[in-house]
Amino acid sequence: MSNQPFATTRRSFLVASGLTALASARAFGANDTLRVGVIGAGQRMDTLLNCAEKSGPHEIVAVADPYKPHREEVLKREPAAGAILHIDYREVLDNHSIDTVFIATPDHWHVRIAADALAAGKDVYLEKPVTHTIEEGETLRKAVRSSKQILQCGMQQRSWIHFRDAARMIRAGEIGRVLQVRTYWWQNYQRASAPGSARTGSFNMADLDWKQWLGSAPDQPFNEDRFYRWRWYWNFGGGAMTDLFTHWIDVVHMTLGSDSPSHVFMLGDKYHFQEWDCPDTVQAALRYPAPSAAEPATIAQPSPFDVVYEGMMASSIDDGGLEFRGTDATLKINRSGMSLFREGVHGDINPVLTERSTGDGTVTHMQNFFECVRSRKEPNAPVEAGISAAHASHLCNQAYHGNGQWSQ
Repeated sequence: MSNQPFATTRRSFLVASGLTALASARAFGANDTLRVGVIGAGQRMDTLLNCAEKSGPHEIVAVADPYKPHREEVLKREPAAGAILHIDYREVLDNHSIDTVFIATPDHWHVRIAADALAAGKDVYLEKPVTHTIEEGETLRKAVRSSKQILQCGMQQRSWIHFRDAARMIRAGEIGRVLQVRTYWWQNYQRASAPGSARTGSFNMADLDWKQWLGSAPDQPFNEDRFYRWRWYWNFGGGAMTDLFTHWIDVVHMTLGSDSPSHVFMLGDKYHFQEWDCPDTVQAALRYPAPSAAEPATIAQPSPFDVVYEGMMASSIDDGGLEFRGTDATLKINRSGMSLFREGVHGDINPVLTERSTGDGTVTHMQNFFECVRSRKEPNAPVEAGISAAHASHLCNQAYHGNGQWSQ
């Protein structure tokens, strides 16, 4: 995405959207088969592999996961017909024929595996949040910047066409000075089909190397809910803030140019899922300064701004999205599309602009990764972007664990 402001017209907007779509559609040539190692073969990896199959020729050479059914599920894919299965991820990294690894493990493994993969000369697609703690951010940054490898963070909105178009419009001043961004995400974990739903009674412990799965986490007895819903336990994840809010705050960072909050407030409660460590109902507020002196030239009307987040895990009505509220207009956006509402305009005229999503941003994000592995160019979601988004989420959780607030 260009950082240069421009005057947006409907024609230039649509042309720019079309050019972005064409650029994102490029993939490897027929003879450029990427050799892939899979590390962490659960639900999210299944989605990543679906997207990889739309992104260019590749072969899955090896799969590592402590849970046997996850490993074996990958073998059903055509690109994995000859893949070797492992419990320990290090055996994947020891395979010198592998070009790149996809990492979609629980969060507490992310930095360790990514750093080891980079040291082994592999390019990396790393799921978000890229870190499990604030301290890990600098470890990951040094691992990437001291290597010659490509690392794409799993912040797919940075490759999603209508998110990129929205960011370009806002940075050009189309909605005036942005003073507040509202973000929200509601999901319903009560349903049997909810992400990570426990499968009580169907689990065979003989299929799982629990010690390997725990890794650096404190030793503890196996618990089925912790295994399936690990995002909601502090040893392995960070709840709604690192799972969901991380995506939306990254959109804010890439749009408004300021990526380090000065004050953070968070209210969280366990109203429904008492067995979880993390709160199931949350409200958070973050205060951001105006972009630094080096940044305002890329934003038409830089300004300090506030970001608010709210969500709960027992209601999925409205799903998730963002609202950028500016002095001249408001832009509402989610993964289905965006609409711009002009201030002072009413009736049938508003919204004055609507763009619907024409595809899955994870596909275009994976395509961008494949392209960067070939070209050695910086990916759309570099390591610093992933670290900043995770950092803001960690600060919210830090405020929750303290007295409800954090400040510099």
